[in-house]
Amino acid sequence: MDIKINIAIDGPAGSGKSTTAKLLANKLSYNYLDTGATYRAATYLWLSENKPEIDKFKLIFNAANIEIRFDNFKQLTLLNGQDISKEIREQEVTSNVSYVSSLDFIREKLVKLQRDFSENKGVIVDGRDIGTVVLPNAELKIYLVASIEERARRRALELDKLGVKVVLEDIKLDIERRDKLDSEREISPLKKANDALEVDTTGMTIGDQVNHIYELALKKINELN
Repeated sequence: MDIKINIAIDGPAGSGKSTTAKLLANKLSYNYLDTGATYRAATYLWLSENKPEIDKFKLIFNAANIEIRFDNFKQLTLLNGQDISKEIREQEVTSNVSYVSSLDFIREKLVKLQRDFSENKGVIVDGRDIGTVVLPNAELKIYLVASIEERARRRALELDKLGVKVVLEDIKLDIERRDKLDSEREISPLKKANDALEVDTTGMTIGDQVNHIYELALKKINELN
């Protein structure tokens, strides 16, 4: 029987991390954790409390119960038992998540949650600091990249499916802003791990991305067997 490995998938906003990781987990029969959903939940909480100052929000956040639940690989994000899976994908959350996720007490609590989830093998985790901070010992590390134009186009399509009409140039500017915040934050910045394999997804379909990383995973598993 093949051994199971842990797979870390990092990359900037719109590079295809979450969709690729979820489909790859299904294909490998692995568990999947979208760490971005946990940070979006924290951001949703901050917004729902009318953007409190940091000290006040720290108390509120530490009292909150952020969960990730699974049902046949269908991911649900819950906050105090409330399903907020749809709400955390809205534009207001997207525009503020880089700021909230830069707060030290947010990252401390959520990184622990992410590591606890990944204690057993056979887990795919995606985010911005998985290969460098959350799962530095993952057997396979992938760093996805794509052009700004491609990433903006994908984000616009995602929002269109939610019924949200946007201006493509506005999405592009927002992604550039988030890249800057994610890369320059002091705590766990967006960074490619030294041993990560970089995959440029520009012009690739989701199916192409999944199949390419699937082959990399099988190669790594065969090497370790």
